[in-house]
Amino acid sequence: MSHAVEVVTFGCRLNAVESEVIRAKAACARDTIVVNTCAVTAEAERQARQSVRRLRRERPGARIVVTGCAAQIDPGSWAAMPEVDRVLGNVEKLDATAYAEDGARTQVDDIISARETSGHLLTDLAGHSRAFLQVQNGCDHRCTFCVIPFGRGPSRSVPAGDVVAQTRALVDAGYNEVVLTGVDLTAWGRELPGAPSLGALAWRLMKLVPALPRLRLSSLDPVEIDEELLALLGDEPRLMPHLHLSVQAGDDLTLKRMKRRHLRDDVLRLVERARARRPDVVFGADLIAGFPTETEAMFESTLRLIDEAGLTWLHVFPFSARPGTPASRMPQVPGDVRRERAARLRAAGARRAEAFLRAQIGHMVETLIELDGTGRTAHFAPVRPSRRLPARAIAPLHVADVVEGHLIADSVERVAA
Repeated sequence: MSHAVEVVTFGCRLNAVESEVIRAKAACARDTIVVNTCAVTAEAERQARQSVRRLRRERPGARIVVTGCAAQIDPGSWAAMPEVDRVLGNVEKLDATAYAEDGARTQVDDIISARETSGHLLTDLAGHSRAFLQVQNGCDHRCTFCVIPFGRGPSRSVPAGDVVAQTRALVDAGYNEVVLTGVDLTAWGRELPGAPSLGALAWRLMKLVPALPRLRLSSLDPVEIDEELLALLGDEPRLMPHLHLSVQAGDDLTLKRMKRRHLRDDVLRLVERARARRPDVVFGADLIAGFPTETEAMFESTLRLIDEAGLTWLHVFPFSARPGTPASRMPQVPGDVRRERAARLRAAGARRAEAFLRAQIGHMVETLIELDGTGRTAHFAPVRPSRRLPARAIAPLHVADVVEGHLIADSVERVAA
């Protein structure tokens, strides 16, 4: 029996978008499973390798193709796996010819020379009620803990006209929320004529796609958020009041050793400026626990930042040493200490998230309904509606309770489909 192409995705939203492109590009490949890997942590790579081995056991006759950042950075180790039939780089995975049966076993070019922007027109993202739109790829920075520039190449942007056209197509296809994504999203436009900012792009989308009900932004670098974007946050209710910040640490020495471009006070000033424009804005943040040389006092500074900056949604990662990075050669914090600090950060985040959710009880929340029947508010709070509502609809719901980290909400008559 012949199977349609199957795509298994690990990692970020950008990978999720590209997996949909792969699904279309490899549609003619017979009995093929594509594993789109992530390299951000050793655990992400371990899970991908485990998945490859399991897939081979379950589908002995299938052709297994491995791609993504882990494959781009270390193609030889993936090609050496007996379960793997082909290894593709991050550029090659978006080329339909790479999936031909007579292609080379390893097709991975130098990503540093990549210039494509992956501006592929997608109007159907399987399994998603929100549309993730890739507008930027790659990164020109060299944080000491990160291998992603070696998996993604230099920063490059999708031209604004293409972004507008794709957004219109997604709205026409029935999506009520578009999420702009990128490896270094706030670097969008830097190499385009006139060097427009992400804020300028967001303004343009709001003006030229008036039928778009919701625009959301994925992870943002705190020092690259421009004044145009903050002004739009204050002036345009269709820009969601939810900013996810790539903070990583709340201690200045740690941030310098990470080679980040912001300090602790920069984060505090940014959230203050954003709240002055939009008082109800909520913040998410990425935080790394147990970065090399981190003392208990340095960790405590990061822990305090959660309350001082008023961070609500946290993504916490115990430090994972990536081969070849400067941080991997620094004095390491013991693994058990890293895990314990990560648990403390997560506990602090859970307390803040619970407090935010409880403050919503009794209020109306406009909720985008997910395919599984749950939902997300404008502030990205998870919701369990009291009855099944149409997927992708925006429904006004009345919050009655909080259970297991979700708002429990009752629907009212009006539903904006």
